[in-house]
Amino acid sequence: MGAAPSQCEGVTEDCLQPSGAGQEDSNQPISEKDSTKRTSWSRRCSSADTVHCPTCQGTGRIPRGQESKLVAVIPCTDQRLRPRHTKLYVASSVGLCLLVSVLVLFFLFPRSVVLSPVAVSSSSVYFTHDGVQINITNVLNITNNNFAAVQAYNLTVQALNFGTVLGTVSIKNVVSVRPLSVKTYSFMIPIQLTDPGLSNYCKKESLPVHILYVNLQISLTVFCLARYEQLSLETYEYIDCGANNTVPHSVQAAST
Repeated sequence: MGAAPSQCEGVTEDCLQPSGAGQEDSNQPISEKDSTKRTSWSRRCSSADTVHCPTCQGTGRIPRGQESKLVAVIPCTDQRLRPRHTKLYVASSVGLCLLVSVLVLFFLFPRSVVLSPVAVSSSSVYFTHDGVQINITNVLNITNNNFAAVQAYNLTVQALNFGTVLGTVSIKNVVSVRPLSVKTYSFMIPIQLTDPGLSNYCKKESLPVHILYVNLQISLTVFCLARYEQLSLETYEYIDCGANNTVPHSVQAAST
């Protein structure tokens, strides 16, 4: 350990001698003089101007105020130089990081949002001079398989009969679906039958049942985990266009 010069070094003999010694000390033996000098020097070194050296097991002293300027030499066998559980700490840190990464990927990985038809809830038939007006109420299921909520927007439904557009409906704000849940949503689509053949078919009283097959093309925009997704669905259903006799029934999705 590098040490600064002690304040006790370089002190003259006059400082080490007690006051009033004078001429009597000159008559003392040399051995007694040396002993007196060592005792006086030890007292000066143990004064308030010095502190114990922390690396000398309490046997050395250093000037006060210079503790931060001195450098200690530590043996290579000192326990403070030996790393403790370094491999354990590194392995634990790596394992914890991997676990957090896997959990984040598991919970935030985008999953599918499924749009499925449920049933025809009801239909209302109105006869007019120009044709037949039918209001069909359908039920959809929106299944959210994500660990985050899903917002559904811009529901667009188009009803067709053998390629002929019968009616359309657009809904901007649909519904919010909670994580890992299924939301049922009902909507109504108006159908206007202006074709003379279809209109006469529905108004013909001699027929007990007036079956009208309707093809629904549905599209829905969903927002989840900072991304938009476009869902599409095509279904087929039948209604009684001659009266309000349509029984609620399930809807079959079109095969792809």
